[in-house]
Amino acid sequence: MNKKTFYLLLFIAIYAFSAKAQTVSGFENSSVPPSGFLNDAGPAGFFFSGSAALPNYYDASFDYWEGWAISNVTDNLNPGFTNQYSAIAGSGALQSSNYAVSYAFNPTSIFLNGPAKGGTVSGMYITNDTYTYFSIKDGDPFSKKFGGESGNDPDFFKLTLHGYNSGAANPDSIEVYLADYRFQNNTQDYIINAWTYIDLKPLGNVEEITFSLSSTDNGQFGMNTPAYFCVDHLITDDNTTGVQQPAEKNIVQLSPNPASRFTRLEWTGADTEMGKIYDSSGRLQQTISISNGINTIDIQLLLAGVYYLRVKENVIRFTVCN
Repeated sequence: MNKKTFYLLLFIAIYAFSAKAQTVSGFENSSVPPSGFLNDAGPAGFFFSGSAALPNYYDASFDYWEGWAISNVTDNLNPGFTNQYSAIAGSGALQSSNYAVSYAFNPTSIFLNGPAKGGTVSGMYITNDTYTYFSIKDGDPFSKKFGGESGNDPDFFKLTLHGYNSGAANPDSIEVYLADYRFQNNTQDYIINAWTYIDLKPLGNVEEITFSLSSTDNGQFGMNTPAYFCVDHLITDDNTTGVQQPAEKNIVQLSPNPASRFTRLEWTGADTEMGKIYDSSGRLQQTISISNGINTIDIQLLLAGVYYLRVKENVIRFTVCN
């Protein structure tokens, strides 16, 4: 190899390395009480870590939440609903403290912000929630013991991930069996009980990853298996070429929320922006023009349910009661 070729290859290698950087969303930035959890993200409606925004809905009247919570609970021995904020692994991934818990009876999402938005995601760690783990293993008053009394029932508990970019679903998805009892040899049946790394590159370039759960144990009102799972150390591949502009956080308030027919958005940005409304599955429903001041948003054509309004790097969750 001559010197010219060597330096050319060295330049290419340096450029390739510098063009991408990785950000780890490990949730250690959240101030979680010792052996406790946060199930209320406050007015923002999101927990933020690294390049990830995790939507959260909390109703103080019933202490009800859905979407995501942040936890450092280490109790992986006690079954039941009161232990819903615990990872069966007993800590965060790679022995860290904090991790994210999802309650996803309905599909939930993780949104990417800043330089990670629209890029690839290397992967993340995933494990079962303690409540779900023991429900699958032993059964409970609401859910069956997987495998049944004979151990031969071909049960499974599956997490499906889809990637969305510009409101459209990418062609490939990822399926993770959090529990699989479909083997002919029952000794091969398993329930994930440790942090397991999942390669997310097959999802392609994404702005959002959606998560949905399915089970062979279902009843009149849907899935009987507790709809929980835990994630940690989400690794995004950030595009660092060029000058990155800081994320603009100009949204002040969306009200009323919940709303029917109309809601209003106060935007303090100087420029007119395009806002996009997505449903809970990540499908684009409306595109609206957002200008400085109070903007009235017509939501009469939206069905009742949970939606997300994105304006630049801002994402707000809201509920439609039409």
